[in-house]
Amino acid sequence: AAGATAALVGGATAFLPSSERANAAPEIFTTTKGVKYAILKEPPKNPNYPQKGDIVAIEYTGYLANGQIFDSTHAQGKSNAELFILGGDAVIPGLNNVVEQMAVGEKVQAIIPPDMAFGDKGLCLEGGDCLIKPGATLVYDVFLKKSSIPPP
Repeated sequence: AAGATAALVGGATAFLPSSERANAAPEIFTTTKGVKYAILKEPPKNPNYPQKGDIVAIEYTGYLANGQIFDSTHAQGKSNAELFILGGDAVIPGLNNVVEQMAVGEKVQAIIPPDMAFGDKGLCLEGGDCLIKPGATLVYDVFLKKSSIPPP
């Protein structure tokens, strides 16, 4: 990733753009399901935490462990936000898990182990080419943009 600096975080390589790197190493948190994350942008003073079943909007960039971007809400043809029901199966379990810890307005970098991502299957075409190799640990920069209660 251009302009990025590699930092060893919890045994995986994470990439923080130089504009978001602090002088001190960020504090690393670990969810009960094993997703590690660092807060890149603190939430506002009166944080709004989404609940399971809420509709959330996130902006994200997904990286392979080598720093290659494999998906982003800012990619050409994307709407700049991913909408999904928190706790549902529209996104990988690791994204659900880290967003459950976040407040609206917060930005984190998460290291998602294979069992909370694409596991032993990876994300492969029938011909065998894999965008995400089986057993891959993924790194996501995630910004929780909005949260709302679903309609009755």
